[in-house]
Amino acid sequence: MGSEQEESTSSYWHLIDEPILLKIFLLLKPREILNAGETCRRWCDISRDDYLWHKIFIRDFKVDKNIGLKPGAESWSTEFRRLTNNIPMVLTDVLTEHAHQVLHVSFSHNGKYFATCSKDGFVMVWTSSYPSKTLFSHNMKHFSWKYTQYSQFNQSDTLLLVSGVHFGSPQTSSGEIAVFSVQADSQLRCRILNRPYDIFGTWFSDQFLISGDIHWLAHLVSTSILWLNKANQETASEHVPIMNQLYKFYNRNGSSIRAVMIANCPWLDDEETEEKGAGTSEVFLEPSTSVDEDKCAGNPLSHTKMGALCPNSSSHMDSVEIPYHPLANLDYASPIHYSDEFRREYEDSHCESLSDDCLDEEEDDMFEDEDEDLENLCPKYLIFSLGSKTYTPHQIGFKRIKNVNFPKKLDLGPSLKERLAQRIRDRQEYEARVAHDWQNYEAVADRFDKVDNLIDLHGHIIGMGLSPDHRYLYVNSRPWPKDYVITNPMEPPPIAQEIDIHVIDLVTLKRVGTMLRAHKAYTPNTDCFFIFLDVCENYVASGAEDMHAYLWDRYYGVCLAKYQHTEVVNSVAFNPRDNEMLPNFSIWTLSDVL
Repeated sequence: MGSEQEESTSSYWHLIDEPILLKIFLLLKPREILNAGETCRRWCDISRDDYLWHKIFIRDFKVDKNIGLKPGAESWSTEFRRLTNNIPMVLTDVLTEHAHQVLHVSFSHNGKYFATCSKDGFVMVWTSSYPSKTLFSHNMKHFSWKYTQYSQFNQSDTLLLVSGVHFGSPQTSSGEIAVFSVQADSQLRCRILNRPYDIFGTWFSDQFLISGDIHWLAHLVSTSILWLNKANQETASEHVPIMNQLYKFYNRNGSSIRAVMIANCPWLDDEETEEKGAGTSEVFLEPSTSVDEDKCAGNPLSHTKMGALCPNSSSHMDSVEIPYHPLANLDYASPIHYSDEFRREYEDSHCESLSDDCLDEEEDDMFEDEDEDLENLCPKYLIFSLGSKTYTPHQIGFKRIKNVNFPKKLDLGPSLKERLAQRIRDRQEYEARVAHDWQNYEAVADRFDKVDNLIDLHGHIIGMGLSPDHRYLYVNSRPWPKDYVITNPMEPPPIAQEIDIHVIDLVTLKRVGTMLRAHKAYTPNTDCFFIFLDVCENYVASGAEDMHAYLWDRYYGVCLAKYQHTEVVNSVAFNPRDNEMLPNFSIWTLSDVL
């Protein structure tokens, strides 16, 4: 008691008002604030004040002050702790088995494995546990592949789709898809032609996948045909169908369908389909060089599972260790910016998970009957990149998938006599009418499927990724010069070295976010290249050609980390079961796993 009286007479700190103490604490670093909180009970209460941590959060992470606390988060102090403690920052493995560029990495849905594709011609499947080990690998050059470029696990993680490029001239567009079982023997299940190779291919359901083919109709005019294929193709019977045509699209100006993907969209069940006589709905997104005044940084999560983020968190910082790195001293990328209207809409419905039912249903069901695999499917969007003004992909196309049928028995077709008679009739009809004018789309539109929606990004699209709930589409693109006029479709506009990220809401099919001029790419637009990005519950990550991988927080939009590499970073991927595990792969033999 006497010591407290002596302290009170020798110091005036206890007389300082709380607002003044808060201003003093705001001058301190986070670690210093926690140390000061151990001085006395009063300072401890101030060091835990959420108003203080809100100010520190805005100051250190450069977050727009108009952005509120992420819905579902406990406090600003716990959010500060999440963005400092819970991001991938520790290098655990350096994998050197590939002998050339690693072009793509993908995780299994259960998070146990990841696959890598490389220009050395190999596809490798690894265990994600530490230390990572090779489960199996295949040298696809034995199948006349030049290199492997893309891979994807099916929903039950029993099969692996691998896409690659065939040997040929530098201008070749021929590719192939191979499907392997994810077992110790890694048996090859099927091989499917895929043209052009940068259509990649994707899983439609657990046992069916989509491939593509292209046929030229006239000068700079072609048709892209998408096929639905069985992953397990029968060899015992020649009367069982293994593929069926899904869609047939019209391509102009030397362009074609590329980078197909499937999104599960349960909200489409609640919408009444409006049939429009005009057909395609086209949206043009004008590029901009500055952030609009009605925009604010940040992005809502697809669906919230906040209880799993900080299971032991409380409203106080207590004695938690916070590693602090001042962002002002680091050359971090610009943030992602989102519209206020979109943020308000999210805050009203952040607890709703639009596609949990679809995703969980497909994950829980281990399809044994292939016929059941196409029944009662969740509504889907087919998403792809394409061009119209030039052959380079600058648009995103959306096609709602409805009424998918797959024949159960192969139609034997007409006899030889009947085919010869039909051929004569067809030739007579052809000679009797004017040949098709394939250059005039309106004259032949009835022969093709219509694209439901088009979004023009006015730039070269180099990568796309879906959020975990398939609600948002993230797109890497390199913008064209503003107001550039294309006079020759075979001479695309020059593209910027900087990569933009666009975010599209698949409910409204409108752009709801943009990140301008942050990470870089240098490959000319005449070459085929991809910089893959990935999205998880809390973060967005992307590779770049400036020898860095980048990490952003999805809600606040701020850049949290840059990962240095010795060469170009072609691909990044999050472990779906552990968002703090982020492999980012660069070229040659360096593959870092964080």
